[in-house]
Parts: sequence; structure tokens; C-alpha cells
Amino acid sequence: MYSQIQVLKRVAVIICALALTACASYSGRGLVPGVATRPEITAVMGEPAMAWQDADGREQLAYPRGPEGTQTFMVFIGADGRLERIEGVLDEKHFARIENGRTDKDAVLRLLGPPNPRWTVYFEARNELALEWRYCSAWGEVARLDVLLDATTNIVRSTFQRPDLSGWEDETITCGH
Repeated sequence: MYSQIQVLKRVAVIICALALTACASYSGRGLVPGVATRPEITAVMGEPAMAWQDADGREQLAYPRGPEGTQTFMVFIGADGRLERIEGVLDEKHFARIENGRTDKDAVLRLLGPPNPRWTVYFEARNELALEWRYCSAWGEVARLDVLLDATTNIVRSTFQRPDLSGWEDETITCGH
């Protein structure tokens, strides 16, 4: 005879398995560059959180996988309407493209996608807007990137990265990959 705890554990395992199956298109896996079209991309990945249309006909779509997730995928579609590539953008390589005093808010959003809206804060005394993203650090731990903008000019003042201490008793948590 099973105890209530054993039954709850089995139910939790089944729910997790179903959730993982439902997330099979989380990163656009199965979409073939040069073949997949925008309707196929949205059928697999859903509607993007943000989209940009370039003058040459290219399109860029942002797929943040949060709010508690640590990944955002950018989908690049060529002028011919076909998938060029999909990139995970929440990493140090992409963060390094942000230049204090030069990069503006629109460029940051196009580079990283939308920040977590719950963590977007305006500081009136400093006339500063703080944007924040969760990501998986190079050490395999969940971390946060903060981008501080001059709220008048929308130019980046500074950025910093820090561990996400939302684990048990303010411990860092691992990404699990």
C-alpha cells in the first residue's frame, strides 16, 4: 500500500514528464534553417514577446522563456521569409555587446529581449530605470543581469551581474543542464 507521500511523488513525476513533453518546442528544436517559415515558427514556438522588422525585409522575434526561466531565444528570419537561425542570447557573450554610455534601451531589448517586468524599476531620485534578466552563468548557476539606464536619454549607465540568491536559505541555485 502506498503512503500519501509516495502517491504525491508519483503524481509529481508524471506532471513533470508531461510538462517536459509540452515544452518540446521551447527552443525551436526541429525547425530547420532555410526551410521553416514564420507560420511554422509560431506554430512551434508560439507568438513572440517582441518582434522587429528590418528595412531589408528581415525579421527578428524574441522568445523569453520566463518569467522564472533563464533563457531567451532570438529567431532570425531572412527576407525570403525562411528561418536563418535561432540564438540563445542570455549569456556573457551577448552581455559584452552592451556599452556603457553608448548603447540605448532599444538596442538592449533587441539584443536580449524583454526583461522581467516584475523587476523593472524606476528610481526617481537617480532618474534611472533598472531592467533585469535571469540567466544561467558560465558556472552553471542562476544569476541576474541588471542594466541601468538614464531614464531621460535611455542610454545605458551601467550593467552588473550577480548571483540569484533565491534558493533555499538564500543559496545560489544551479541551472540544471
